[in-house]
Amino acid sequence: MEDEISQIVESYGAKLYGIETVKEGQNTIFRVYVIKEGGVELDLCAEISRELSPFLDINPPVNGSYYLEVSSPGIERKLKTKKHYEYSIGENVLIKLLDGTKVQGVLKEVVEDRIKVETNFAVEEYDLSDIKTARTYFDW
Repeated sequence: MEDEISQIVESYGAKLYGIETVKEGQNTIFRVYVIKEGGVELDLCAEISRELSPFLDINPPVNGSYYLEVSSPGIERKLKTKKHYEYSIGENVLIKLLDGTKVQGVLKEVVEDRIKVETNFAVEEYDLSDIKTARTYFDW
């Protein structure tokens, strides 16, 4: 199903960042996060939502009723997959390693299962398997 959703998103010049299903109160929400160079606008989300709705009617993503939300993952977002890191090259990242070390810098490169981050001191390399949490951040 993710491949089909990705194809629909890409037909609008955007990329699928991720999918999640969450429970908020009594409601189940199926969220589709999209990114696009230059930013994600409300009209784009509405267009993708209109295209996804009939597909999801035929291929329900969850049992029972749900609400569909299409949105940007935000300027500050969690990095969980290799694809997330690849989409975030050139952005500020805050990383917490398994050993508790915190790294802050600019994500420069993703090669196989390693990333390179430029800090104030050097360009450092880390295995994705050594990362406990990571997110992008914006310098306000």
